[in-house]
Amino acid sequence: MTDQLLFVALPYAAVLIAVVMTVYRYRNNRFSYSSLSSQLLENSVLSWASVAWHYAIVLILLAHVLATVFPGAWAALLGGQFRLYVIEITGMGLALLAIVGVVLFIWRRLTRPRVRVVTSTGDWVLLVMLLVQVVLGFVTASAYRWGALWYLHTAAPWLESLVRLDPDPSTVAMLPWLVKLHFVGGFVLIAMVPFTRLVHALVIPVEYLWRPYRVIVWNRRQALRK
Repeated sequence: MTDQLLFVALPYAAVLIAVVMTVYRYRNNRFSYSSLSSQLLENSVLSWASVAWHYAIVLILLAHVLATVFPGAWAALLGGQFRLYVIEITGMGLALLAIVGVVLFIWRRLTRPRVRVVTSTGDWVLLVMLLVQVVLGFVTASAYRWGALWYLHTAAPWLESLVRLDPDPSTVAMLPWLVKLHFVGGFVLIAMVPFTRLVHALVIPVEYLWRPYRVIVWNRRQALRK
């Protein structure tokens, strides 16, 4: 019963909440679709935290997606022992980098008064959830080695069954509670997307790649007269 609740009901509920509330937020408050950046209040720590977090988490998520969507190609990639070692070490290194990024985000908001003032309860909840999730991922990778390989035979079939609307949690039901918590945390974060700053990931400004440069002219004459 617990497995059905955590690995069938929760994933579908999380995705449903994310989709419905994201559309609702866009229709009613589309200008809030941003990271609500506090860069103007403090930038030195933010730059380090942002680079560490975004580079690490994007590569980690990409690896998860590729292993799920292309299990055959992923299995072939892991066919050699050396390649398996490299991917495992790289994954753990990226997890550590992501942890550093989140810790810097939290430290910045705790130690910078101007940033702390604009930090909401939702921001704190999100930061704690992100920290817990990446720490769980790192601990899982450390405690249960070769996760890049066993992921193919446990999480990938389960996620595929969810997409096919024929959920089968049997492949993840046998896993340790630590791994299960990591999976549950992922779907909790999905449900949190429309209520937090995570929503900005849905509106990546790719049009900036081809948008023409904008010329900004400062009118300093009036200011000088004063």
